[in-house]
Amino acid sequence: MDILAAVNFCARTKEIWQVVGRILGIFKIVIPLLIIIFGCIDLGKAVVASKDDEIKKAMKQLAMRAVAGIAIWFVPLLVGLVFDLVDATTDTDYTVCSDCITEGGNC
Repeated sequence: MDILAAVNFCARTKEIWQVVGRILGIFKIVIPLLIIIFGCIDLGKAVVASKDDEIKKAMKQLAMRAVAGIAIWFVPLLVGLVFDLVDATTDTDYTVCSDCITEGGNC
């Protein structure tokens, strides 16, 4: 493997990382909205049914969705940290990858 190819990997694949960053940015907006919408629908159905079991089930489902939504928020952070750790230990340009993913195409 060519050493210069490894060093310039992120600079050469910058467009791909920008797309990944934009997709993650869209997910960070859409997923919380979907969680709120589906949570309101599920809780509304459970309250209208006036059954304690259904309300508890809907609350549990809402909590699981919230955890998934929070995890989506932390994926770019974790990816950025991994790229920063790799960049600190090698002579590569992984900060370009990290910036493109975490900033959603503003790199």
